[in-house]
Amino acid sequence: MSSPIRGTWRDDPWHFRQRSRRDFLYVGMVGGLGLTLGDFFRKQALAEQKNFESKEGVAKSVIHIFLPGGISHQETFDPKPYAPVEYRGDMNSIETKVPGLRFNELLARTATVADKLCICQSMTHGEAAHERGTHNMFTGYRPSPALSYPSFGSVVSHEFGPKNNLPPYVCVPGVPNEYAGSGYLSSAFGPFSLGADPADGSFTVRDLNLPAGVDESRFSRRRSMLSAVDDHFAKAEKADSVAAMGTFYDRAYSLISSPQAREAFNIAAEPNEIRDKYGRNQAGQRMLMARRLVEAGVRFVSLTYSGWDFHDQIRNGMVANLPAFDQGFATLIEDLEARGLLNSTLVMVSSEFGRTPKINGTAGRDHWPKVFSVVLAGGGIKRGMVYGQSDATATEPEKDPLTVEDLATTIYHQMGIVAEKELMAPGNRPIEIVDGGKIVKELIA
Repeated sequence: MSSPIRGTWRDDPWHFRQRSRRDFLYVGMVGGLGLTLGDFFRKQALAEQKNFESKEGVAKSVIHIFLPGGISHQETFDPKPYAPVEYRGDMNSIETKVPGLRFNELLARTATVADKLCICQSMTHGEAAHERGTHNMFTGYRPSPALSYPSFGSVVSHEFGPKNNLPPYVCVPGVPNEYAGSGYLSSAFGPFSLGADPADGSFTVRDLNLPAGVDESRFSRRRSMLSAVDDHFAKAEKADSVAAMGTFYDRAYSLISSPQAREAFNIAAEPNEIRDKYGRNQAGQRMLMARRLVEAGVRFVSLTYSGWDFHDQIRNGMVANLPAFDQGFATLIEDLEARGLLNSTLVMVSSEFGRTPKINGTAGRDHWPKVFSVVLAGGGIKRGMVYGQSDATATEPEKDPLTVEDLATTIYHQMGIVAEKELMAPGNRPIEIVDGGKIVKELIA
């Protein structure tokens, strides 16, 4: 008589050719190992979950440069010099270090580091409203009225925690929008905000130094007293806000008590020639601060610069804002490379969407999410390449469309985070870090 089980316990224990009375003997084997079926499957699930634990990847840190308002891809990283003038606009384009790749004429410095960049010209989603597009690009999810999703920085904070007594997630100069927060995760994983602009001449990080009249001894006594009060309330309350406040206090004390951590925020310690090279403006000094932070151990820096919602007179808007970005960004890439940090720091430049293919009646462009550009560099991303392609009028992807989910999954992968891992939302709902994305292997070196 043929066996109802194919192979052996070691070879293939759960594949059955047919059902029979002997199946129950097999179940008994599991019990004979001291496990109920419930225990067995629970252990299997735990073993699988361990495979999803985050381990540091190639990218130890991320600098996310977000250009709010919807920067035009046609006037930056995907100009169309051969399109009719009503599509290409009246700005010129220039060659870069990558053969065949052209940038806007105002990106002359960035053109010299194009061989270190990966230009994704086929980014796409379906959200033409600022808030919804921003949600996409900060979380990897389409917005939902039922759930608030965590930002990339908060997920990184949750998975890896602090390093070198520094907050794992920092926003420069401040938290840019409601989607940059911790979402359904504990507020303990929210961002640390500088609270001031590094470009200001009197820049200091809010509450980073000891108050006047408080020495180290008094500081330690206050911390001990606060711990006793916290213990009392922690026993009486189990709300997230109580636990999160304790976490924030611990991290704040770590910052204040660590000279090395405080020094990471001291942009005045940079030589004048370095500050001048980045540019004594918001773009340059924010990018310089981002470099200092990742060099010191911050895992995720979210940086914003200017506003790019040019429905009117787009040329004037670009002339006013793009040169400072060009100087700061090119210097950031060069500086990270010179310090040996570019391979371990993933830099991403993004916006919530692009702009319409045609110039409108007020010499501007309107919202357009069907195709736009994202720039990646470092962190194990291929250099000197263009991924995807928009069509001849920058209207839609013509080759290799890049979705929000795929981009997020790839970024997480480079950091060592498995995007399919499930985190727990309120009500013990398991939610994947990214739903349905795939790793874009063509982007990875």
